[in-house]
Amino acid sequence: MKESKYLVAAAQACPPILDLDASVAQACALIDTAGQNGARLIVFPECYLPSYPFWVWFVPAGKTTLLRDLYGRLVANSVDRHGREVQRLCAAARSAGINVAIGLNERNTEASGSTLLNSLLFIDDNGDILGCHRKLVPTVGERMVHGRGDGSTLNVYEMADVGRVGGLICWENYMPLARYALFSAGLQLHVAPTWDRGEPWTSTVRHIAKEGRVYVVSCCSAVRREDAIRAAPVLAEYLPEVEWLNPGGSCIVDPDGKFIIEPVTNREELIYAEIDTASFTGPRYQLDVAGHYSRPDIFELRMDRRAQIVAPLDALLIEDAE
Repeated sequence: MKESKYLVAAAQACPPILDLDASVAQACALIDTAGQNGARLIVFPECYLPSYPFWVWFVPAGKTTLLRDLYGRLVANSVDRHGREVQRLCAAARSAGINVAIGLNERNTEASGSTLLNSLLFIDDNGDILGCHRKLVPTVGERMVHGRGDGSTLNVYEMADVGRVGGLICWENYMPLARYALFSAGLQLHVAPTWDRGEPWTSTVRHIAKEGRVYVVSCCSAVRREDAIRAAPVLAEYLPEVEWLNPGGSCIVDPDGKFIIEPVTNREELIYAEIDTASFTGPRYQLDVAGHYSRPDIFELRMDRRAQIVAPLDALLIEDAE
């Protein structure tokens, strides 16, 4: 790395809910701003494009007609990772000279095109896609919306002048073996896009930093009730009478588990913190869970890194023929 210190940004922002074109435009504007302010990496919240499906926590499962309508809108405004919207993000990253980690609702375009995955897209500062992680297990109500990812997307990526970056989405961060898979791949900076906030989430983020001796960027959307109702007036009947459906709570933590930026709540903000690459290794003098503290003679992690997707029939027939 050329310099030992650089800025990272967390975009605690509410996207234009269920509007893919507008939410991509907002993301591109935030990418540009963070780049102009000198950040080398910007992290967005869980399912930022075109918004986290927050209604799963408020609308009863038996309201089938309403939930089908909301799902149809979400699918129509979700992302094809090889589509035009991702190319706009790549162009913005290239123009701003900044790396990007952004949460999105991703259509399974390799098959039916109508199942959604809770995904985390990594783009480098040249505008190239490094990879896209799909959340392994949707959490409770999310199972009404999202399918499951697989081990093929559990990766760490080398970003120029940033380090080895990977991430887990929201409550995936409570999965010890998923964390260890990233630690053992040389993780140095961990991104944790989320809908969660408060305790014990912030304690978890600090624990991950201390456990892996990694920097952690936890980024959450700050969403007002009025933002949700503006996008879907029918939700007014189901949402609680509060100003903030989610107050945010984004924070940035150092490898000793200490806050660099304490949780920011009840406002939208681009949050910046300084990362010191010299701290990638020093703290591991005491604890390196994927090194001298790992005890491979006792414990072993085995992973299935094969993609487990439902492929179109013609593709399967071609493979069989070969």
